[in-house]
Amino acid sequence: VQLQASGGGLVQAGGSLRLACVASGNNANIANLKHMGWYRQAPGKLREFVAGSRSGGSTHYADSVKGRFTIARDTVKNTLYLHMSSLKSEDTAVYYCNVQSPSGAYWGQGTLVTVSS
Repeated sequence: VQLQASGGGLVQAGGSLRLACVASGNNANIANLKHMGWYRQAPGKLREFVAGSRSGGSTHYADSVKGRFTIARDTVKNTLYLHMSSLKSEDTAVYYCNVQSPSGAYWGQGTLVTVSS
Protein backbone atom coordinates (compact mmCIF):
# COMPACT_ATOMS: atom_id res chain seq x y z
CA VAL A 1 0.00 0.00 0.00
CA GLN A 2 1.28 3.45 -0.92
CA LEU A 3 -0.16 6.57 0.68
CA GLN A 4 0.19 10.09 -0.69
CA ALA A 5 -0.87 12.87 1.64
CA SER A 6 -1.53 16.45 0.58
CA GLY A 7 -3.41 19.57 1.53
CA GLY A 8 -1.24 21.04 4.24
CA GLY A 9 -0.25 24.67 4.31
CA LEU A 10 -0.25 27.92 6.23
CA VAL A 11 -3.58 29.11 7.62
CA GLN A 12 -4.67 31.70 10.14
CA ALA A 13 -6.19 30.68 13.43
CA GLY A 14 -9.89 30.06 13.00
CA GLY A 15 -9.44 28.98 9.41
CA SER A 16 -9.99 25.66 7.67
CA LEU A 17 -8.02 23.13 5.66
CA ARG A 18 -8.76 19.80 4.06
CA LEU A 19 -6.13 17.09 4.02
CA ALA A 20 -6.27 14.21 1.56
CA CYS A 21 -4.56 10.83 1.54
CA VAL A 22 -4.73 8.79 -1.66
CA ALA A 23 -4.16 5.05 -1.30
CA SER A 24 -2.73 2.94 -4.12
CA GLY A 25 -1.11 -0.43 -4.70
CA ASN A 26 -1.95 -3.93 -3.56
CA ASN A 27 -4.63 -4.31 -0.88
CA ALA A 28 -5.27 -0.56 -1.10
CA ASN A 29 -9.02 -0.57 -1.69
CA ILE A 30 -10.04 1.63 1.21
CA ALA A 31 -13.53 0.19 1.28
CA ASN A 32 -11.96 -2.98 2.67
CA LEU A 33 -9.46 -1.50 5.08
CA LYS A 34 -10.30 -2.18 8.69
CA HIS A 35 -8.99 1.13 9.99
CA MET A 36 -7.68 4.33 8.51
CA GLY A 37 -6.55 7.30 10.49
CA TRP A 38 -4.76 10.61 10.78
CA TYR A 39 -1.98 11.27 13.24
CA ARG A 40 0.13 14.33 13.85
CA GLN A 41 3.50 15.23 15.25
CA ALA A 42 4.27 18.69 16.51
CA PRO A 43 7.86 19.90 16.90
CA GLY A 44 9.48 18.31 19.93
CA LYS A 45 6.49 16.08 20.63
CA LEU A 46 5.54 12.48 20.05
CA ARG A 47 3.23 11.48 17.22
CA GLU A 48 -0.37 11.43 18.40
CA PHE A 49 -3.66 10.09 17.18
CA VAL A 50 -6.05 12.64 15.66
CA ALA A 51 -8.96 10.82 13.99
CA GLY A 52 -9.88 7.34 12.83
CA SER A 53 -12.32 5.68 10.46
CA ARG A 54 -13.37 2.06 10.87
CA SER A 55 -14.56 -0.13 8.02
CA GLY A 56 -18.04 -0.36 9.53
CA GLY A 57 -18.42 3.39 9.14
CA SER A 58 -17.80 4.56 12.67
CA THR A 59 -15.32 7.30 13.42
CA HIS A 60 -13.44 8.40 16.51
CA TYR A 61 -11.47 11.47 17.44
CA ALA A 62 -8.96 12.77 19.90
CA ASP A 63 -10.63 14.99 22.48
CA SER A 64 -8.56 17.95 21.32
CA VAL A 65 -10.17 17.95 17.86
CA LYS A 66 -13.71 16.76 18.54
CA GLY A 67 -16.26 19.06 16.98
CA ARG A 68 -13.64 20.74 14.80
CA PHE A 69 -12.24 17.94 12.62
CA THR A 70 -14.09 15.41 10.47
CA ILE A 71 -12.61 12.29 8.93
CA ALA A 72 -14.18 10.80 5.82
CA ARG A 73 -13.51 8.10 3.24
CA ASP A 74 -14.24 8.50 -0.47
CA THR A 75 -14.27 4.98 -1.85
CA VAL A 76 -14.68 6.22 -5.44
CA LYS A 77 -11.48 8.24 -5.25
CA ASN A 78 -9.87 5.80 -2.82
CA THR A 79 -9.02 8.76 -0.64
CA LEU A 80 -9.15 9.52 3.05
CA TYR A 81 -9.90 13.11 4.03
CA LEU A 82 -9.51 15.17 7.16
CA HIS A 83 -11.62 18.29 7.20
CA MET A 84 -10.20 20.70 9.76
CA SER A 85 -11.97 23.83 10.92
CA SER A 86 -11.62 26.37 13.72
CA LEU A 87 -7.90 25.71 13.58
CA LYS A 88 -5.76 26.70 16.53
CA SER A 89 -2.05 27.35 16.82
CA GLU A 90 -1.72 24.10 18.77
CA ASP A 91 -2.90 22.21 15.68
CA THR A 92 0.40 23.07 14.01
CA ALA A 93 2.10 19.78 13.16
CA VAL A 94 3.03 17.37 10.42
CA TYR A 95 -0.03 15.26 9.71
CA TYR A 96 0.30 11.63 8.67
CA CYS A 97 -2.25 9.20 7.31
CA ASN A 98 -2.16 5.59 8.40
CA VAL A 99 -3.92 2.48 7.21
CA GLN A 100 -4.21 -1.02 8.62
CA SER A 101 -4.42 -3.53 5.77
CA PRO A 102 -4.21 -7.31 5.58
CA SER A 103 -0.54 -6.91 4.67
CA GLY A 104 0.30 -4.63 7.57
CA ALA A 105 0.26 -1.02 8.71
CA TYR A 106 1.37 1.77 6.39
CA TRP A 107 2.16 5.47 6.77
CA GLY A 108 2.03 8.34 4.33
CA GLN A 109 4.88 10.82 4.04
CA GLY A 110 3.24 13.57 6.06
CA THR A 111 1.94 17.02 5.19
CA LEU A 112 2.75 20.13 7.22
CA VAL A 113 -0.02 22.26 8.70
CA THR A 114 0.99 25.59 10.17
CA VAL A 115 -1.58 27.69 12.00
CA SER A 116 -0.62 31.29 12.64
CA SER A 117 -2.13 33.16 15.57
